[in-house]
Amino acid sequence: MKIPNAIPMQRERRTRGAGFVWISCLALVAYLGTAVASGNRERLWESLSLPEDRAEVSSGTFRTLGRASWYGPRFDGQPTANGETFDMNALTAAHRTLPLGSRVLVHNLENDRRVVVRINDRGPYIQGRDIDLSYGAASQLGMVPDGLARVEITPL
Repeated sequence: MKIPNAIPMQRERRTRGAGFVWISCLALVAYLGTAVASGNRERLWESLSLPEDRAEVSSGTFRTLGRASWYGPRFDGQPTANGETFDMNALTAAHRTLPLGSRVLVHNLENDRRVVVRINDRGPYIQGRDIDLSYGAASQLGMVPDGLARVEITPL
């Protein structure tokens, strides 16, 4: 059945230019916000300054001076890079390049505590951090309240 005198519905068409401008502006604001945030983070790293020579070889052992952080509850029970389930209370760590399954000695240079951890994951994914420790390892090093610590990493 046809309705007499019906006006066909026409869609209102927007030009693509307006949407593109809005998206571009949002992307620019997000980029600038990230740049500002990372600038503030770099000021934090200045207080944790390290010597220029971050790695040294002595008596055949490769040692690295760097910054450690820890991860725990949010990742507890999730699979790690080597396929095992992450246990936040175990003495494990994430490192970008060390072989999975290798053991390293982590020495907290701020309070002289040490712990041996097994590398079972990849990371950290935040610039300026060299190793992510499990909550269990971080608590033994006494770095849980601060979240970050200057450390020396020595493969065993």
